[in-house]
Amino acid sequence: MKSDRLTLLAGLSLLVPVLFWLFSREGPTLLYPFPGLVLMPALFGLRWAAAAVPMVLFFVWNPGLFKGDAEAPKRSYVLLIVATLVNVLWFVVGWKDGLAVQGARYNYSVCAVNIVWVASLWMMFARSRKTVPSFKTNLLLHWMLFAWLAWYAFPFFGEFT
Repeated sequence: MKSDRLTLLAGLSLLVPVLFWLFSREGPTLLYPFPGLVLMPALFGLRWAAAAVPMVLFFVWNPGLFKGDAEAPKRSYVLLIVATLVNVLWFVVGWKDGLAVQGARYNYSVCAVNIVWVASLWMMFARSRKTVPSFKTNLLLHWMLFAWLAWYAFPFFGEFT
């Protein structure tokens, strides 16, 4: 399959996690903990537009994927560093509210999923620096990064008012 079609398909697949939220009447759940990337625009009344944010950012962040670029841009490494640090801070600040509202099971489970996801991303990005660049690796790295941002990064803690 051509790189432009694979990239389009990968980007469109980022809509799948958000569907859990769009058709849910519940608050944050273990399956979809309302990630900040989607929640922030939704708080401004842009619920349906918020669903497309991860996909649009995926396309805009690395348009070279459409042309089959094999090498990940350096800004992607910076994004991983910044997102990891901010995610840790997010957990530290929101932990108490999450325990009070969602409960310990939610907090610990979402934290564990984040740890696994971030560790996987770090290993994949580190490995990609040591191997010959390929389009498929570049696509997978970026899809995984934006899937994490669309699904579990910066989860919601607390209650809706």
